[in-house]
Amino acid sequence: QVQLVESGGGLVQPGGSLRLSCAASKNIFSDYVMRWARQAPGKQRELVATITSGGSTNYADSVKGRFTISRDNAKNTLYLQMNSLKPEDTAIYYCNAIGGGRNAWGQGTQVTVSS
Repeated sequence: QVQLVESGGGLVQPGGSLRLSCAASKNIFSDYVMRWARQAPGKQRELVATITSGGSTNYADSVKGRFTISRDNAKNTLYLQMNSLKPEDTAIYYCNAIGGGRNAWGQGTQVTVSS
């Protein structure tokens, strides 16, 4: 079973930027679809960004043009670059790997956007 560990969350002012990282315990990017999701207090978890094994990306409308998902195959690390952050982006952000009949989640990292 793959292990996922997120990092990079924190407190940032509106309009600021953060880069989240997700370290995978093994090389999975060629076989798994990787996703970032988030969950705000009192709300359901929502999908934010996806990158397929072939490198195709997709984004939720709410983050399109502001967030970028990418990966470093040599480091087994997934990233989420978040720019022009808004208070409504405040949430716990989770890394997710789907493949081979498996669905793995990280523990999450808190992002708070506030002045």
